[in-house]
Amino acid sequence: MKKNLVVGAGISGAILANLIASELNEKVTIIDRRKNIAGNIFDYKDKNTNITVHKYGPHIFHTNNKKVWDYLSKFTKWNYFFLKSNAVIEGNICSIPFNLTTLYQVFSKPQAQIFEEKLINTYGYGTKVPILKLKENSDKDLNFLSSYIYEHMFKNYTIKQWGLKPEEIDPTVTERVPVYISCDNRYFQDKYQGIPAKGYTKMIENILNHPNIELKLNIDFKNIKEKFDRVFYSGAIDEYFDYKYGELPYRSLEFDIQTIDKEYYQKSAVTNYPNNYDFTRITEHKYFLDEKSEKTIISIEYPKPFESGKNERYYPISNPSSQELYNKYKKEAEKINGLYFIGRLGDYKYFNMDLAIEKIFELFGEIK
Repeated sequence: MKKNLVVGAGISGAILANLIASELNEKVTIIDRRKNIAGNIFDYKDKNTNITVHKYGPHIFHTNNKKVWDYLSKFTKWNYFFLKSNAVIEGNICSIPFNLTTLYQVFSKPQAQIFEEKLINTYGYGTKVPILKLKENSDKDLNFLSSYIYEHMFKNYTIKQWGLKPEEIDPTVTERVPVYISCDNRYFQDKYQGIPAKGYTKMIENILNHPNIELKLNIDFKNIKEKFDRVFYSGAIDEYFDYKYGELPYRSLEFDIQTIDKEYYQKSAVTNYPNNYDFTRITEHKYFLDEKSEKTIISIEYPKPFESGKNERYYPISNPSSQELYNKYKKEAEKINGLYFIGRLGDYKYFNMDLAIEKIFELFGEIK
């Protein structure tokens, strides 16, 4: 029987530990240098308001993969939830991603009708068009529209979030929030969407609740002296190799969590501020599980450069130079038998929870 070490008790590490423990009947030690499980999806119940707070920013689970949904459903009941975000554009509250509803919120009805007709005729109803692709359209009306959307919704938000202009980052990043030629105001269109009814932390706790799993918190991988047959590492791949080729770039976040003495602060769970202030968005947490309280809790989100030892890595900055650097570390990792890198930091990829789980299923299939 092989001995397994999983580094990081976030969603990737927890699920992999569970699969090894339950399906291979092998022992797994899972460690985390934080004092809590669940990684960046950690949430907690505020004692004064009884509101569940997403400590590291809003997380809405969404997927089209029934296998992924069914797997998680073994460990949680769901609060079925569709995120409908807003953005403040020229002082108006508008739907995002930018869609046909948004047209009528920011333009006069005659203008909006012209744009709507041309968008549908050019791209088709129900399609999603990346903003940089829309900017390539030579039609004068669509060119004006794309410039407006770019300037008012994409450019400044991207600069705040990433410290780069949209053209300077991997296109897959800007494609995550396309122009949606539809009246569907949901942020995501996946078949399955929801939030664990008792929170993400409780779901991860249930996933880790197996006799073959030993959990150790407040411990750094560097302090582990015991030898293992397999090591699954969800930390930063450049940190693992002591930055021998240089540091990979990341963005971090800072959250100002406040209790507000009123029943509701805003009209939706998430309101974005592309052009005003230094923060990107405000999250009101009571919406996620429809929790009732005379007070409310908000978190104001400030993007920051990642600084080792000062804050946490959140988003890999994907561009040609960082990918070239990551490939060097990947080749280094391939030389070591029994070592696997997982998760956003290990794979150096900006992906959603469902894709992270799919990748764990894929890796476990290879191991099995």
